[in-house]
Amino acid sequence: MEPTLTEWIAAGNRMQVGEHTLFVRQDGPSDGRPVTLLHGFPTSSHDWSLALPALVEAGCRVTTLDFLGFGASDKPHPHDYLLTEQATLVEGVWAALNISETDLVAHDYGVSVAQELLARRSDRITSMAWLNGGLYPDLHRPIRIQKLIHGPIGGLLSRAASERTFSASLRKVFGRPVADDVLHEMWVSTSSNRGKRVQHALLQYIDERKVNAKRWQQALESYAGSTLFVWGTADPVSGGHVLPRLRERLPDAEFVVLDAAPPTGHYPQVENPDAVGAALSAFLRRGELPKQAD
Repeated sequence: MEPTLTEWIAAGNRMQVGEHTLFVRQDGPSDGRPVTLLHGFPTSSHDWSLALPALVEAGCRVTTLDFLGFGASDKPHPHDYLLTEQATLVEGVWAALNISETDLVAHDYGVSVAQELLARRSDRITSMAWLNGGLYPDLHRPIRIQKLIHGPIGGLLSRAASERTFSASLRKVFGRPVADDVLHEMWVSTSSNRGKRVQHALLQYIDERKVNAKRWQQALESYAGSTLFVWGTADPVSGGHVLPRLRERLPDAEFVVLDAAPPTGHYPQVENPDAVGAALSAFLRRGELPKQAD
C-alpha cells in the first residue's frame, strides 16, 4: 500500500542546505548501497513511494529529496529557479549525509539535474538509471498546459489552477489508469505551501535545457558507468519517440521498455511501480534484468 503524503513526509526530515530548507528522507539499511532518487515536475519525491520497497529489499540505502520549489521543501517567491542550483543543492544533501558516491536514478525534471551532476563529477555516480524525461530538448514535447504556463501569462494561469484541471492534465500523460487518491496526493504536494505561485518560475527549466543542451548531451553520452533506461512508451512528452536516439547514442545501455498493454506513460514509477522497482533493483544488484511485468 502506498504511504500517504503525510506519512511519507513524517518519515523524513527538513534539512538546511545553504540558504534553503529541503525535505530529505533515507530508507534502507544504513550500510546499504547508496542510491539517490530524483523526482520530476511538478510533484515530489513521494512519486517514488511505491517503487521504493523493492530497492530497500535489495539492500539499498535510498536517499530521496524534494527539489527547491517542490513538495515539502521551501518554495521561495520570487526566485529564479535554476536546474544548476538544484544540482548544487543535491550536492549539499550528499555532503550533509556523507555520501561520497551513489547510484543515481532520475525522472522528468530530475534528468536535467542528473545530467548537470554528471557534467560536474561523473566519477561520484556509480551507475545511472533514467526514466522518461527531456534528455534531448529537441525531442521534448510539452503538453498544451505546460506551454501556456511557460508563456507570458503563465503566472496567472498557474495561480488559477484547480485540482480538477491539474488531474486532467496529468491524465493526458499517463498511459495506465492512476487512482484518484494518487492524483490527489500529487496535487497536494504541488499546491501546498502556496506552490501554485512558483509553477511558472519552475517551468523555465525548458529554456535552461536548451541553453545547456550541448553540455548535458555530452554528459549523458560520455558517461562511462552502467546505464539503464526504464521507459514508458505511451508518454506524449518524452515517450517512445525518444528511444531510437537513445539506442543509437548509447548502444551499451540496458533498456526496460514498458510497452505491454496497457503501455506505461510519463510516470513509470507511479503508473507501473512493480515493473520499475524490479528493473531498478535488478540493475543495482548487477543481476539479469527481469522480463517486463504486465
